[in-house]
Amino acid sequence: MRILLVEDDTSVARFVAKGLIESSFSVDVAYNGEDGLHLASEEHYDLIILDIMLPAMNGDEILRQLRRQKITTPIIFLSAKDSIRDIVEGLDLGADDYLVKPFSFHELLARVRALLRRGRTVSSAVLQVADLSLNQLTREVRRGNVMIELTPKEFALLEYLMSNAGEVLTRTMISEHVWNYDFDSMTNIIDVHINHLRTKVDKSFEPKLIHTVKGVGYVLKRKD
Repeated sequence: MRILLVEDDTSVARFVAKGLIESSFSVDVAYNGEDGLHLASEEHYDLIILDIMLPAMNGDEILRQLRRQKITTPIIFLSAKDSIRDIVEGLDLGADDYLVKPFSFHELLARVRALLRRGRTVSSAVLQVADLSLNQLTREVRRGNVMIELTPKEFALLEYLMSNAGEVLTRTMISEHVWNYDFDSMTNIIDVHINHLRTKVDKSFEPKLIHTVKGVGYVLKRKD
């Protein structure tokens, strides 16, 4: 899952981004309204966390412009404005949730997960390829009856591969969805993570599911 965080307070932005990354999300950060609107308009995100008081362009205007563009990405407003009127106005503008500063990261994370699973059923949240399963709600990964422990980044990588099972994913596609837009795709970090993932989900099992497409990228599928 890919999240855009638009927050001009660098300490808050670092704190929130760190927590989200540790929870297996890919996070892009914009520190002003213009950059936030540009990223939200040009890139695909599963959710946007948007501060209201921003330099260059405030969050209210960003939200208005995104909704005019028919971009329906779920948006959580962050604001120090805590009156009922402010909250109601934010929600009436088209925000999906509103969180008052200062806030607990655990509360923010719970709201993020609630928005992302809105409309999902438990069964639809389980990705399955052969005997490999990944539950997006409980974050459990199993190969047959064997529970597999993954790091947050390994989980995000496997989730992306399984969500696009049978499709060849280039390194650029993987870097944009599992890391972020300014990731240096010239490094071998993707290959390193793929190798770690193979060790955990493929090495001791049959059939092998993660395959290299030479010169292109990777695909997760069962080869008959």
